[in-house]
Amino acid sequence: MKRIANLVLVVFMMVGMMFVFTACGGGDGGAGDGGKLVCGVTDYEPMNYKDNNGNWTGFDTEFALLVGEKLGMKVEFQQIEWINKYSELESGSINCIWNGFTANAYEEDGTPRSELVDLSYCYMLNQQSVVIKAARDREFRSIDSLKGKNVAAEKGSAGEAAAKEAMGDTGKMIDSASQTSTFIEVKSGAADCAVVDILLAQKLAGTGDFSDLKIADIKMDAEMYAVAFSKGSDLKDKVNQAMQELYDDGTLAELAEKYGLENSLKLETTLPTRG
Repeated sequence: MKRIANLVLVVFMMVGMMFVFTACGGGDGGAGDGGKLVCGVTDYEPMNYKDNNGNWTGFDTEFALLVGEKLGMKVEFQQIEWINKYSELESGSINCIWNGFTANAYEEDGTPRSELVDLSYCYMLNQQSVVIKAARDREFRSIDSLKGKNVAAEKGSAGEAAAKEAMGDTGKMIDSASQTSTFIEVKSGAADCAVVDILLAQKLAGTGDFSDLKIADIKMDAEMYAVAFSKGSDLKDKVNQAMQELYDDGTLAELAEKYGLENSLKLETTLPTRG
């Protein structure tokens, strides 16, 4: 009986130890401990979009995977509504926004994004652009051309803020669920134009279903992309270190060339001013 009691005790101790190890390793911890990096994304080619098999791909997608590999973290992608990006961060449903996030932009109420989130190093040049039907090119020659127009933009985007600033109290904003869907609004005639990131516009305008659309010759402010984290996140510094290593060894340059972004890649350790 004593041997049986001892055996039972050993079994209970082993089960208890397994429980402790499982509990310690099952959370969303940091580098090297099996933690997860959950990236909030939208459908935005060439940064994050789904391939023919329904898997996320794109520059930002592969960039995040490379960083996750360096940090020993499993990377997951969660599609979000852009207007809800900050609430998704605050709730903890995502760890970061890794989706062509314009770092040096302002929200609709004039608040700099840098006051709302912690930002990684900037890594990609961008600017807003105006997408129109090619046949209406003569109507859109300056930013003032947006006055009195129906303008489509992704709700909560830097494009929406730029469009509202240009329109003032005139015209009508058409809120879209994604930047890509603004092209449909322009093509259908529901919108006179769309204000979107130029990297997306260069990929879609004048091709496929959008062959009748073009980028208007209107100069807009320079921007840069960064990864956004909730305030006080301990992930920012780890991601920055991994970014720098991938930039220094040429990995990011190769990735940018794969997606035709080699002329836009630029790593900045400080947030540039807009313009």
